[in-house]
Amino acid sequence: MHMNLIALAVPFFLLALLTELVVDRIKETGYYRSNDAINSLSAGILSESTGYFTKLVKYTIWGLVLSNLALFEWQRSWFDASLQGILLWIFAAVLWDFCYYWNHRLGHEMSILWAAHSVHHQSEEYNLSTALRQTSTSFLFSWIFYVPIFLIGIPADVVITVAAANLIYQFWVHTQFVDRLGVLDRIFVTPSNHRVHHAQNAQYIDKNYGGIFVLWDRMFGTFAEEDDKDPVVFGVRKSLANWNPIWANFQVYNYLLFDAKKTRRWRDKIGIWFRRTGWRPADVAAEYPKPSTDLSTFKKFDPAISARRRSYVMAQFVVVLLLSLAIAEAFAEHGTQFLLLPCLLLWAQLYTLGLLNENRQQAIKYEVIRLLVVVPVGAAAIHPALLTITPLVGIIIITYSVVSLLWLRNS
Repeated sequence: MHMNLIALAVPFFLLALLTELVVDRIKETGYYRSNDAINSLSAGILSESTGYFTKLVKYTIWGLVLSNLALFEWQRSWFDASLQGILLWIFAAVLWDFCYYWNHRLGHEMSILWAAHSVHHQSEEYNLSTALRQTSTSFLFSWIFYVPIFLIGIPADVVITVAAANLIYQFWVHTQFVDRLGVLDRIFVTPSNHRVHHAQNAQYIDKNYGGIFVLWDRMFGTFAEEDDKDPVVFGVRKSLANWNPIWANFQVYNYLLFDAKKTRRWRDKIGIWFRRTGWRPADVAAEYPKPSTDLSTFKKFDPAISARRRSYVMAQFVVVLLLSLAIAEAFAEHGTQFLLLPCLLLWAQLYTLGLLNENRQQAIKYEVIRLLVVVPVGAAAIHPALLTITPLVGIIIITYSVVSLLWLRNS
């Protein structure tokens, strides 16, 4: 059910995103930049593709809890279309959202959890592509917050279905085209409420954690209303400052590891991972001070590239989308059995596109290596007999590499 819900939602996600992009261009609101949007979507694709291998962690643990530790035995048949069944579905959805609130809140307040969640906040724009910008490392700890639901004994497919519905709901709130919604802003997470959550302004930081209901924030003192006198500045205090979706997942872990290595006390080496976000050992903070944030001088990361280079990156990103769809289909048919090599090809392309968008000096060299070595070798390794059995595939791969190299040369 979960996979079906998400799969059904994907075409609507893409249609809504394209519609918002068109409106942005017509109104010239400037809510989209191609480099930022590609980076957000790349992070989402990376998250989904790594998830084929990592989601088994949480599903295994949840299954073990449900099978061996559940306090009550809920019948799946209770969750039907009757009034009682609908109320039970609502109860499960509200319970998931309550657990999500605490997962989300601790994801901002504890350093090791922020290291995973920060990926979603690194975009300095706010649009529907930001909603798809997801982390690849949340599988390490986020499952813990939902264990109580399985301890209660709610059936797994019910839980996974309401989790998918919760995730789908959160997509639409990542927009600047929807203004205040009156009374709805007081009950639900709305675009206005969630814009606050993505801000780096002092008065907005660590606010509005709910997934569907903002009532949790009102109950636990973490609600803030959007204020026209203090326009939202999107992003994180320590800018990612690159378009590499792989590095995006390790940036904060790297900061924490640096401080853990440099501090002299073992208590701080361990404690830094579990302390409040932003906390640093006194000795490290004194020796390696970080500059204070001044939003009045904030500038978005936006390295200049030529129009030809931008069109090349856009065309290659279409290839990324097609490859990710093919991988998703392969996963649906065969599981993870044949996925590793296609995913490695995908990740290599995401990496080089990031370099190209940054206009890095070594970008061309890495892209040439990808086109001449990684693509043909990877394709042959995926199916050694592919090129002899289906010559057309070989022709397509050669044509793709040659056309890409010629386009790249002139970009």
